[in-house]
Amino acid sequence: MQTDMIGWDIGGAHVKAAVISAGNIIAVYQQPCPLWKGLDQLQRAVNAIMQELAGANCRHAITMTGELVDLFDNREHGVQQIIQTMTKLLPGAELLVFAGLEGFLKSSQTEDRHYPSIASANWLASATFAAHKIGSGLFVDCGSTTTDILLLNEGQVLAEGYTDYQRLLSEELVYTGIVRTAVMAVTQTALDQGKKIGLMAEYFATMADVYRVTGELNDIHDQTDTADGAEKTILASARRLSRMIGCDFYADELPRWQQFAENIRLLQIQQIQRGCELRLAQYELLPNSPLIGAGVGRFLVKQIALNLGRPYLDFSDLFPVAAILSDMTTADCAPAAAIAYLANRAGR
Repeated sequence: MQTDMIGWDIGGAHVKAAVISAGNIIAVYQQPCPLWKGLDQLQRAVNAIMQELAGANCRHAITMTGELVDLFDNREHGVQQIIQTMTKLLPGAELLVFAGLEGFLKSSQTEDRHYPSIASANWLASATFAAHKIGSGLFVDCGSTTTDILLLNEGQVLAEGYTDYQRLLSEELVYTGIVRTAVMAVTQTALDQGKKIGLMAEYFATMADVYRVTGELNDIHDQTDTADGAEKTILASARRLSRMIGCDFYADELPRWQQFAENIRLLQIQQIQRGCELRLAQYELLPNSPLIGAGVGRFLVKQIALNLGRPYLDFSDLFPVAAILSDMTTADCAPAAAIAYLANRAGR
């Protein structure tokens, strides 16, 4: 019987999964998982995905970032709890855990000493896969919450940091994304009607509001609650943005807030592009080495590649062409897809 491999990326806000069958990715899933609310959120998300795969004979491999949420006492506790929960949710199945540079471990073999390597290693899975496929380039995964920026050279990932702390120092981890990030975390000032204005340090709006107003946020990627709990329409998003500068919203002024959103979009692009330029300054890649874009915000990576005069390559194009049975793509859930392939190859 054919045994499929499922790669899981257990985040603090979403669970993502990718399924390999006969060497091809056949399905990619994402479920909301506000893990800070409790492990029952992880159970619900995993069960929802497994229901889509009813009857499939599967092996499993996991990577994670969810250990960071404040449900857990510390990262090690989070790693332990996530592994234990996944083991219970997938009884009797082979479960591999990605431990970064240490490779894959059977879940039953993981010990306390492995937890630091397991914690938040999903970026390394994606970058490693991209390096194997493309050789050299700049891998940029812009997701709902964070952006990873990694140099690839001759099939190797040239990472300066490995822990979140180290990667924040090196700016290989830029804590900004296109859905969950608060607008006030992107910039303290913006342009409104040609004038520079300070933004209120209030959780009135998120970057999802910005990209709904610009028309770039895909509905299937829009799985997080709004700042005020209200609807996810363009007008409701514009209203939330207007609050950032102490204004009331009137529908006939929508063009004003579209321009406001475009300016905030530009400021976020500049933040990510600075990180890209810093990495490129560390190592002289050939001019034709591409930016490889992953994550639901990779449309920004495509713009940055254009700004830097470099080719753009979509992470999805690194995979064999096959019919995907779900709405998400491999680039939307890059770590899950990468972990599935890496584990599948490691298990041969």
